[in-house]
Amino acid sequence: MKKTADTRKTGVARKRVIAIAAGAMLAVTGCGNGEKPVEISTEKLVDISGEDLAGAGGEGLSGTGGQTEAGIGGEDSAGAGGQQTDPGNGGGYLFAANGVSVAIDAEAGPITEQLGEPVSYFESESCAFEGLDKIYTYSGFELDTYPKGGKDYVSAVVLTDDTVSTPEGIAIGDSAEKVKEAYPGEYTEICSMLRYEKDGMTLSFVIQDEEVISIEYRTNILQ
Repeated sequence: MKKTADTRKTGVARKRVIAIAAGAMLAVTGCGNGEKPVEISTEKLVDISGEDLAGAGGEGLSGTGGQTEAGIGGEDSAGAGGQQTDPGNGGGYLFAANGVSVAIDAEAGPITEQLGEPVSYFESESCAFEGLDKIYTYSGFELDTYPKGGKDYVSAVVLTDDTVSTPEGIAIGDSAEKVKEAYPGEYTEICSMLRYEKDGMTLSFVIQDEEVISIEYRTNILQ
């Protein structure tokens, strides 16, 4: 039986810490090549007013499917007439929150502008490109970007709690079996992770005790 939001949030939060710690270790290792890892200081994790937000929460955003899609060219793909076109890389699995669709490898500027002020923001020197990697944290998810050609592009979307879900209806706390039913295509299972690849990006579900503890959309460019 699926846990209710009230009873599973404590467990989900605890498991999310484990998933974030594992992801952070992978991110530091990814810089490699003898370069000194970049230290992440909570002093830089602040909201727009400058208040320290390490561990702070925020107002919820809807995880339902959106109507507006931002393309890699930087313009609203929905257009004046509301007609939708393929955003970003022209395919892949999309994430949506508060009426805004997010495609991996799409230009990030129009997307973050539509999402509004984040709960917190963090930046550091990019390991892969010249410029800054950026992390925008919103209630229920974070959006990561990478720099290229003077612009920022979406590198990842990480769901952080069960207040948001994928457009296919999967949220943290759902069962592994429900994931497979919602995504009937081919997948790879590696170290308790279900990985679905499509159009240059990967959608991953980390499973623990047959339950989803992390959901991540990531570009394959940085792998």
